[in-house]
Amino acid sequence: MPTNSSGFFIEVGQAQKKKARQAACGDVFHSQILDEGRRVVSVLADGLGSGIKASVLATLTATMATRYIAGDADIGRAAQTILQTLPVCSERKVAYSTFTIVDMTKWGETRIIEYDNPPFQLVHDNEVVQLQTEEIRIPTSFGRDAVIRETRFTARPGDRIVICSDGVTQAGVGQKATPLGWGTEAKAAFLHKVILENPNISARQLAKVVVEQAFILDGRSAKDDTTCGVIYFRKPRKVLVITGAPVNKSSDSELAKRATSFDGSKIICGGTTASIISRELKAPLKMDLTNLDPNMPPISHMSGFDLVTEGAITLAATARILDEYDNPDRLPPNAATKLANVFLDSDIIHIIAGTKINEALQDPNLPQDLDIRRNILRRLKRVLQEKHLKEVHVEFI
Repeated sequence: MPTNSSGFFIEVGQAQKKKARQAACGDVFHSQILDEGRRVVSVLADGLGSGIKASVLATLTATMATRYIAGDADIGRAAQTILQTLPVCSERKVAYSTFTIVDMTKWGETRIIEYDNPPFQLVHDNEVVQLQTEEIRIPTSFGRDAVIRETRFTARPGDRIVICSDGVTQAGVGQKATPLGWGTEAKAAFLHKVILENPNISARQLAKVVVEQAFILDGRSAKDDTTCGVIYFRKPRKVLVITGAPVNKSSDSELAKRATSFDGSKIICGGTTASIISRELKAPLKMDLTNLDPNMPPISHMSGFDLVTEGAITLAATARILDEYDNPDRLPPNAATKLANVFLDSDIIHIIAGTKINEALQDPNLPQDLDIRRNILRRLKRVLQEKHLKEVHVEFI
């Protein structure tokens, strides 16, 4: 998520596993950008029980919570409305969904509202720190007050907020090493270790590591729906993608200069584009013929660039992967999955697209995905912005 004037980003990542032998996950994680990119709201709702019923109720909770927070509704009144709307378990006399809401602005102003989920953990300078929390008691129709925890603070660059469902903290219950479950203290120590070993780990990767560790503690068969969300407040990560030849050959040298001066990751998508950059920079271009995928053109290597791929086929496949999969790193490695992961681990994506006609893309016998480059990039931009909360700029030359 962009934080234009402040220079900082709110990166949101999540990972989850559904309870073993269930058709759906009863946890729901939802994020939404508000106020024209100045604010992001993330909600983790955990439906009581598991399966489709829990999933529907968690979805209802996450949707209502996002709407109320987006409208700056009074916390007590919003929570009360949510709890009164949800069905109540006749045996346990509790609402059918717990929730955690993280509301953060691009200046770091943060508000966290929690109801019966494990407490959030704030990681600052690689240490989990404790913050003062206010409790709000709300009368309910099921005979006992609901306790809402509200925490307000200003995040500092590098801070990570880790939230989870109880499938994480209760992982390993009954096991010899974790008879009472993983717990928050052991999870805090685990977070410390992971971040110490990889200080720049992304929100998405950290959430994935936490869920995977919970899965291991459960004996690789999730005993409950298991979800972790990470909100990471930091400097933005930028990537430049160059694809397509400029319409005027005189622009080739300028394109190469812009690539070398870019401060961030650099990617080339397109054989002709790679040849132009190679020629202008006098940098050898070498195709990688190891680990070939029969369905995807191979990658190449050029000094100064993080990834070099074919153009239209790879871009179309990448857009499809980002649209249909939450964890492309679980897919077989090829040019498209590598490109998708670079995008997911970046925040600001600059795309420079040449507009010289590529005759190969006009062949009506090619698959429908291979529309002209402009349409492929339009789809890619949409999915990156709408689904993955990225800031995307496309420039045609």
